[in-house]
Amino acid sequence: MTDRNRSLSGIKPTGEPHLGNYLGMIQPAIELQTEYDAFYFVADYHALTSVNDPQKLRDSVYHLTAYFLAFGLDPERAAFFRQSDIPEVTELTWLLSCVTHMGLLERAHAYKAAIDRGEEKDINHGVFSYPVLMASDILIYDSDIVPVGADQIQHVEMTRDMAQRFNRAFGGDFLKLPEHRVRGEVATVLGTDGRKMSKSYGNVIEPLLPPKKLRKQIMKIETDSAGLHDPKDPDSCTIVSLYKLFATPEEVATMKGRYREGGYGYGHAKQALFEKLDDTFHPYRQRYEEVLGDHDLLESVLQEGAKKVRPIVDEVMDRVRSAAGLGRPG
Repeated sequence: MTDRNRSLSGIKPTGEPHLGNYLGMIQPAIELQTEYDAFYFVADYHALTSVNDPQKLRDSVYHLTAYFLAFGLDPERAAFFRQSDIPEVTELTWLLSCVTHMGLLERAHAYKAAIDRGEEKDINHGVFSYPVLMASDILIYDSDIVPVGADQIQHVEMTRDMAQRFNRAFGGDFLKLPEHRVRGEVATVLGTDGRKMSKSYGNVIEPLLPPKKLRKQIMKIETDSAGLHDPKDPDSCTIVSLYKLFATPEEVATMKGRYREGGYGYGHAKQALFEKLDDTFHPYRQRYEEVLGDHDLLESVLQEGAKKVRPIVDEVMDRVRSAAGLGRPG
């Protein structure tokens, strides 16, 4: 590790990453490895709140590791590791739980949303206490910054609150207070139904799928009933919205012009979008397919990442255990 500030990002291994994940999280996270000591962990403990299939979870960890390698992760520069390979994170979670009030957890956006949906009886303790584990994930690595979207600032604010409560309770600066770094505004990535792309809506486009499957997803994009020869409004069309995220300004202008002129069907536009995405992601897909089956390589990346962060974890845990009066006196 260097003297640069440390950045911490966690990624939950549930489902295949879609275009929204790539633009909103994966791409900007990988860019951080040139500016910070970048730590990335695959949040398999967090995944247990909704995944009960052990083989599926293990496979998802490997898939996500392969995705990051395909998109440019450099294991020599960054630490990429499995959350559960640092089991001390659960110990720190307990220590933080003992200074964290229920009221703070009840204010968490995800919990409040679940209550609003009438799902209170279906919420397990893992979901309710999720913010404490998340805080532990951040604090155990002495993180300086945590890149988040604007809707995730609360996670870092709650982390700071818990760290301050621990420090006050035991009379010292034992846990570093992290800062959030809001990622630059990313245009909303629309799904195939016109809503924000989300796995929960089932409206995703997964860019590293084989071409035939990728094209099939794109062809599901919903459009209005305008016919082939009718002029169309490009500014209200999901196809154009997605196309402009990857096409040049000139290419976008050409597509918009064809929409307004008529004689250009939605099928033509979907084919153009498919060709653009296929061309953009072909080299990433190639690399992904190369490394996905090499479990020795993927496991090596994960284990080397865990080794890189181990000295920091040991130092932080020595501090907090001693502060709390755990273990033998020093």
